[in-house]
Amino acid sequence: MQPTLVAVAHGSRDPRALHTALALLERVRELRPRLDVRLGHVELTEPLLDDTLDGLSGSAVLVPLLLGRGYHVKRDLPAAAARAGRLLTRVAAPLGPHPLLVEALYERLLETGWTPAPGSAVVLAAAGSRDPDSAADTRRTAALLSERLGGVPVTPAYASAAAPSTPEAVRALAARGHHRIAVASYFTAPGRFATQTAAAAPGPAAAPLGDHPALARLLLHRYDEARALPVGGIDLVRPELVSA
Repeated sequence: MQPTLVAVAHGSRDPRALHTALALLERVRELRPRLDVRLGHVELTEPLLDDTLDGLSGSAVLVPLLLGRGYHVKRDLPAAAARAGRLLTRVAAPLGPHPLLVEALYERLLETGWTPAPGSAVVLAAAGSRDPDSAADTRRTAALLSERLGGVPVTPAYASAAAPSTPEAVRALAARGHHRIAVASYFTAPGRFATQTAAAAPGPAAAPLGDHPALARLLLHRYDEARALPVGGIDLVRPELVSA
């Protein structure tokens, strides 16, 4: 029997976040109908991850709906897996960086009507973390998105815990002569940070990644990667960090 795929979202007081996660998991089920797919949250939103795991038997792969190697991926998810001692568990890598994620960011930008042109630049607005690995992952995604946009500058910015903020990044790009600045939303779902960064955009602001089809494919890719790990393993070294 295939391990259950447990998608792990952060959790949000914004009800749109739960609706978005559920819509994304419906896409995953459409791609792989026989796979048992569940949802759990780190905090703030039910079902909480521990409760989801309590309802399972056999084996499970925890796939973070998180975009980099921050505290939740390194500490909270392995701890939750350890608490579910009767389950055979693996923890997958976070979603980013990965070319599928970049494709979703690219298409969300195009949906706003913004297109690359002389004077263009993009701010990649992320949640932010004090973990240097998380910041490195965001910078790598920014570099990949820049490549996808044909060399348009892409500057990471953060809603908390790190600098620069989105307004600071916008001002820095404007000072370098970029007058067509868009904000790419590096968030999996709507919420306070996504709303806050969109409000700081001087031009188009893309929607969060949401239930983009590329995100559903990436979720399954991370699940498949993790199935090759030893039970209890966590994949934090990803070849696409250096080769994508």
